[in-house]
Amino acid sequence: MSRIGRMPVALPAGVQVQIEGTRVFVKGPKGEIEHTFPAEMQIAQEGNEILVKRPSDERQHRALHGMTRALINNMVVGVSTGFQRVLEINGVGYRAEMSGENLMLYVGYSHPVEVPPPPGIGFEVDARTRQVKVLGYNKQLVGQVAADIRKIRPPEPYKGKGIKYLEEKLRRKAGKAGKG
Repeated sequence: MSRIGRMPVALPAGVQVQIEGTRVFVKGPKGEIEHTFPAEMQIAQEGNEILVKRPSDERQHRALHGMTRALINNMVVGVSTGFQRVLEINGVGYRAEMSGENLMLYVGYSHPVEVPPPPGIGFEVDARTRQVKVLGYNKQLVGQVAADIRKIRPPEPYKGKGIKYLEEKLRRKAGKAGKG
């Protein structure tokens, strides 16, 4: 059996789960998420845990087993503690600031780039360290918004200017060789 799929999902205090067939609704202090899972997976709540079972050992069922459990765990973690992705801005004169709810990026274009947050997403800007935090309860949406922000000015390989993930390692290239 799947090692991930076998593990129960523990429900922290303040998180309510409602299971209606293949639809799972999770509500917590940060927000609420719903998701429809494949009909083959059996999802049950026993006390303070959610268990996922599969009907057979077919390849497709094994794949869905671990994925279903991981998605439910991400839903529970998201509504209880939330997710964040940290971006770092490098470059002379490159900076970010908040304008109300919107994120304003000054990254070398002739105009500032305004990024409005989708519902369920928030931004935090630390001007001193030039870091932008993307916060939210939906893991997929947090990652997608962070990727969209990075796409505005990806880091270039020569000087490293641009927007990169905090944990990202850049492969730097040597510049032009001098006359010799």
